[in-house]
Amino acid sequence: MGKNKTKFFCQECGQESARWLGKCPGCGEWNSLVEERILPSVPKEVRGVVQATPLNNVQTVEGQRLDTGSLELNRVLGGGAVVGGVVLLSGEPGIGKSTLFLQMAESFSNNNDVLYVSGEESARQIKLRADRMNIASPRIHILTENSLGNVQSEVMSKGYKVVFIDSIQTMVLDDLQSAPGSVSQVREGTGLLLKLAKENDITIFLIGHVTKDGAIAGPRVLEHMVDTVLYFEGDQHHIFRLLRAVKNRFGPANEIGVFEMRGDGLEEVTNPSTVFMGDANHSAAGSTIAATMEGTRPLLVEIQSLVTSSIFSPPRRTVNGIDYHRLLMLLAVLDKRSGYSFSTRDVFINVAGGLNVSEPAADIAVIVALMSGLRDKPIGKMAFIGELGLTGEIRGVSQIEQRVREAEKFGFVECIVPKVNASRITSANCRIHPVKTIEDVLELVF
Repeated sequence: MGKNKTKFFCQECGQESARWLGKCPGCGEWNSLVEERILPSVPKEVRGVVQATPLNNVQTVEGQRLDTGSLELNRVLGGGAVVGGVVLLSGEPGIGKSTLFLQMAESFSNNNDVLYVSGEESARQIKLRADRMNIASPRIHILTENSLGNVQSEVMSKGYKVVFIDSIQTMVLDDLQSAPGSVSQVREGTGLLLKLAKENDITIFLIGHVTKDGAIAGPRVLEHMVDTVLYFEGDQHHIFRLLRAVKNRFGPANEIGVFEMRGDGLEEVTNPSTVFMGDANHSAAGSTIAATMEGTRPLLVEIQSLVTSSIFSPPRRTVNGIDYHRLLMLLAVLDKRSGYSFSTRDVFINVAGGLNVSEPAADIAVIVALMSGLRDKPIGKMAFIGELGLTGEIRGVSQIEQRVREAEKFGFVECIVPKVNASRITSANCRIHPVKTIEDVLELVF
C-alpha cells in the first residue's frame, strides 16, 4: 500500500504548497496554511475527441428565471433566480440567512418541489422556524444530511429543481479524508454542486459562513466558482437588513435590496430612502442629506455629526457608517484648503439607519455636516452630491440625474452638485447649485 501524501493549503485563497509556510505566497496571509491528505489519483477513461466551436456558431438563449416572490430579491438577482445558477449567500451569524432561505423556499414551492438541506439544524428546528413564519407548504422537503453524495442521490431520484444548502461548510465528500469546512472539502463540494446544477438545470442556493473579518470562510476560489455572491448586511441592533450582490453573472453587481426583520420573517422595503433618511430633522445642526447610489438605485441617507471640545490629545474620531480613513482625509482637506482646524475637537460621524456608505459622492454631505456641527448652524432642506479631492476641488459623480430626481421626490428644494455634472441635468424642479471647490460649497451654505 502506497504512502499517503499530504499537502498544505491556504484557508484564505486555496494556494497549494508541498511544505508548511508561515506566510502564504498567494495572498500574503500569515498562519493560514493547513495540512490535508491527498488521495492517490485514479486513472480516468479517455474521452472522445474534443472540438472547439466558432463563436459565431454558438446559440444564445435568454436564461429562464424563477420568480422569488420578492421584488427586492428579484432586483438583487437581476430579475429573478436563473435556472441552473448557483447562488452563494453569506452574512454574520444571526443576521437572517436561514430565514431568507425558508421564505424563498416557500415562494419557489408554488411551482416547484423544493429540497432544503441542513447540515447544522435538525428537521424539528426548521419546522419550528417555519411555524413561526406561517410556512406550511407540502412541496418543501427537509433533508438533514452532511454527505453531498447522499444529497446528490436524493436530488436526482426525486427530480428537485430548486435546492437550498445550509451550509456549504458543513457538507462533506466521503472520498476526501479532510474535515468539513477545509479547503479541499469546500472547493470539491462546490464543484460537485456546480456540475449538478449546470447539467440538470437545477437552481442551487448555498449559505456560506464568514470569518471574524467578515469575509466568506474557506478558499477564495469559492466566490469565483459560483454564479452569484450575495452578502446579507446589517446590525443586529437594527431591524433593517441589506442584501447586496457583490458578484452576478446574470445581472448588475452592487445592487441592493432592503428588508425589515420582523417576528414572522423578513418584510421587503420598497422605498428604502424613507428608511435611511428617516425623520431627518432639518432644523438641527450637524444633519445633512447625501444622495448616494447603491447599484442602480438612488438612496437618500442622513449624515449626522457631533463636534465637541476635546480634553484628549489627540482628539477622538469616531465613525459609524463611513470609512474612518476617509473622514481623516476630509478633515485634512478642510484644514489645509479652508483653514478650519478640528485638531482640538472630538468628531463623531454617524450614518442613520445602520447603512455603510462607501461611495465618495457623500463627501460634500460629510463636510457640510462637520461645519454645521462646528458652527451649530442648521442646514435646512438641501441635498448634497459630490466627491472632494485633495486639492479641494469637487469632482463629478455618475448618474447625477437619478440622484437629483430622488431628492425632488422627497421634497428637497435645493441640490448642491459638482459643476462638471450640472450640464447633464436636463430638467429639475429643485434649484441646482453647481460648485467647483470646497470654498464654493462653504460660501453657498454658510
